[in-house]
Amino acid sequence: MVLAQLGGSISRALQQMSNATIIDEKVLNDCLNEITRALLQADVQFKLVRDMSTNIKKIVNLEDLAAGHNKRRIIQQAVYNELCKILDPGKPSFTLKKGKPSVVMFVGLQGSGKTTTCTKYAYHHQKKGWKPALVCADTFRAGAFDQLKQNATKAKIPFYGSYTESDPVKIAVDGVETFKKENCDLIIVDTSGRHKQEAALFEEMRQVSEATKPDLVIFVMDSSIGQAAFDQAQAFRQSVAVGAVIVTKMDGHAKGGGALSAVAATKSPVIFIGTGEHMDEFEVFDVKPFVSRLLGMGDLSGLVNKIQDVVPMDQQPELLQKLSEGQFTLRIMYEQFQNMLKMGPLGQVFSMLPGFSAEMMPKGREKESQAKFKRYMTMMDSMTNEGNTNPKIMTESRIMRIARGSGRLVHEVMEMLEEYKRLAKIFSKMKGLKIPKKGDMSSLSRNMNAQNMSKVLPPQMLKQIGGMGGLQNLMKQMGSAKDMMGMFGGGGE
Repeated sequence: MVLAQLGGSISRALQQMSNATIIDEKVLNDCLNEITRALLQADVQFKLVRDMSTNIKKIVNLEDLAAGHNKRRIIQQAVYNELCKILDPGKPSFTLKKGKPSVVMFVGLQGSGKTTTCTKYAYHHQKKGWKPALVCADTFRAGAFDQLKQNATKAKIPFYGSYTESDPVKIAVDGVETFKKENCDLIIVDTSGRHKQEAALFEEMRQVSEATKPDLVIFVMDSSIGQAAFDQAQAFRQSVAVGAVIVTKMDGHAKGGGALSAVAATKSPVIFIGTGEHMDEFEVFDVKPFVSRLLGMGDLSGLVNKIQDVVPMDQQPELLQKLSEGQFTLRIMYEQFQNMLKMGPLGQVFSMLPGFSAEMMPKGREKESQAKFKRYMTMMDSMTNEGNTNPKIMTESRIMRIARGSGRLVHEVMEMLEEYKRLAKIFSKMKGLKIPKKGDMSSLSRNMNAQNMSKVLPPQMLKQIGGMGGLQNLMKQMGSAKDMMGMFGGGGE
């Protein structure tokens, strides 16, 4: 992913600065030149990049900084704040409400990935407890209804469309009415696109919008157009009341940074970015966590939300209790691999860990890791319950039996057991963590402090985020204690 390359370039520039013995004007300029080069290569507008560099120099006035100030951290924070400023349109988008029917209309040019994005958007909300439905009001493109039907069927989402009706307004109205009667609380209307912005497209959008009265209009835009996104977003906003933008194809275009910054300049909030063709290659776009991950600072709150989505709430305290007692069995490893696979692409998950960036998990490696998880789980399925809880009883004959039962090679079973030992060593550092009784989660925030977190994090990760001081600062920024309480079932809305 090109944005991962951008994040990697900026992180390396900051890291080189951190390695310098003394932070002087030359070191700061070298760092800013590297960051400027990386942003320009990502097609971010020259004026925005120049202003960002000027602002950082004003904030980080090395002569005015008293001795004892952590100059590295001040520079990193300034880079973080300025990147947020570039990508933040300054206003939130419409918030959907569960249980109340909301109509969301998708607009955009043909080829932007609009129909696929409709399904991804529906699938994302379905996982969060909404009852979505899809309406195909695209009568311009041949095969549009077939594509939506295929996507919706795969994602198990109800859909509506017609092979005979040619009036998109009638299809949209009938579809919305049908799903309102079926108590769907998120009705997504996919409209026609054209190859270019033209009067017929805008007129059709206006008519569908007037007839269905959508609560939110989402403009879907291909990231490959880069800085031209500004004009396109403006044109669509002037024709219909665009309330949010989804930027697609962010997995392979050098112009992705340009598209994001250009859309922000139109004051249109970007709510999701599409990072691939698969249903789960779809990320919520929130400026601060996004920039934090871009700089390798992680996104603990995002990771917590992902964990909450996949780990049943009633299992979380029990798992923590076992880890605090020093228990890490093969069964626990199996369940955690299962949860990791449910979280979506591993690159997204790893980029949420401080000290990591999406660049460290290239696409090929990501698939390889997922295949390895599945392979290990197949082997563990061939083990007895006793073997799954007590790996110490692994004799040579047992290992051979597991290899035969799972259709794998003996050395692969040995590799899986080595992986278990490695993870068990990491999780053993959680031993002694005080776990509150069920219903008394308020004390967890006191236990889940930087001291305890530092025991669990690998040393190289801890070093990359600036040691104990950096970890304390990160937890403070992310409101980590509160997030961790929510993660394990205490508090929350």
